[in-house]
Amino acid sequence: MKVLVAVKRVVDYNVKVRVNADATGVDIANVKMSMNPFDEIAVEEAVRLKEAGKVSEIIAVSCGMKQCEETLRTALAMGADRAILVETEVELQPLAVAKLLKAIAVQEQPQLLIVGKQAIDDDANQTGQMAAALLNWPQGTFASKVDLATQTVDVTREVDGGLETIKLQLPAVITTDLRLNEPRFIKLPNIMAAKKKPLDKTSPDELGVDVTPRLRTLKVAEPAKRTAGIKVANAAELVAKLKNEAKVL
Repeated sequence: MKVLVAVKRVVDYNVKVRVNADATGVDIANVKMSMNPFDEIAVEEAVRLKEAGKVSEIIAVSCGMKQCEETLRTALAMGADRAILVETEVELQPLAVAKLLKAIAVQEQPQLLIVGKQAIDDDANQTGQMAAALLNWPQGTFASKVDLATQTVDVTREVDGGLETIKLQLPAVITTDLRLNEPRFIKLPNIMAAKKKPLDKTSPDELGVDVTPRLRTLKVAEPAKRTAGIKVANAAELVAKLKNEAKVL
């Protein structure tokens, strides 16, 4: 069984992001970049499925600039067998990435596509769902447990009322939630071994995919700073302030 795992290069979650001078986006100059945390969980889950003897090959895929090779090497060090970089300098939006993943899936014919439920840079939470729609595959989103069989996969997913377990026919798309697993620490020998694993490159043009952005960012701004709180003497004063000052009642 072959599994395709999508990974994205984002600003490291420990970095405090800043808006750039022209307010068009986040300043990434000289900023530490790393694999999207939800995608780390996706890679870890694929590796665990392989270790359990349910998966034979793991292919990591990333879409973006040349520096995404570093992210793919991380996935290879975690346990992926090979990697594919769809290299482009164009700003990729969720629909474009979903189309690229579809094109790769058509080429590779995996039985499972695993992606993080969202990326921490744009928080779009769209790529997995769009890819499933384009491929016409069933999808299990926000997975907190995955039980893979020969022809089906049971996905326990988090919903507002608790947990829901669904059975999907393969091939299928799964998006990972935080409680699915805890990614492993990568050891130095695995990092060295990852340098020898195959990493193929392609482009949107070679895949026949138009990645022209369809949305334009008008302005990016930092959230307003919180003002200092105050103490009230009683409930009546609280209600009065909520009504007269906050205007929420």
